[in-house]
Amino acid sequence: QVQLVESGGGLVQAGGSLRLSCAASGRTFGNYAMGWFRQAPGEEREFVATITWTGSITYYAESVKGRFTISRDNAKNTVYLQMNSLKPEDTAVYYCAGGYGTYTDVRIKMWRDWGQGTQVTVSS
Repeated sequence: QVQLVESGGGLVQAGGSLRLSCAASGRTFGNYAMGWFRQAPGEEREFVATITWTGSITYYAESVKGRFTISRDNAKNTVYLQMNSLKPEDTAVYYCAGGYGTYTDVRIKMWRDWGQGTQVTVSS
């Protein structure tokens, strides 16, 4: 089993930026895709962005496209989410996820490993 630990959340004003990190420990093999999901109060968890094992392909939700950038450094076993031009509607707990499924399959049940989440709050 792979353990994922997120960091970097916090409180930011609208229009600001935050960078989330997710450190993975444990053994992973090729084709281990990673992603970010988020869950706002009273809402279901939703897909934000995913990235392939090599980092060469990324996939974004329409709501964050052009504002968020996912990247990974396999040498550090870390995936990042750079969030720019933040909006109040981006407020949520952000979760890191990993698994061996297809990076475009954003169904929650298809992702095996999950972090504990980090809170992001965007004030207006």
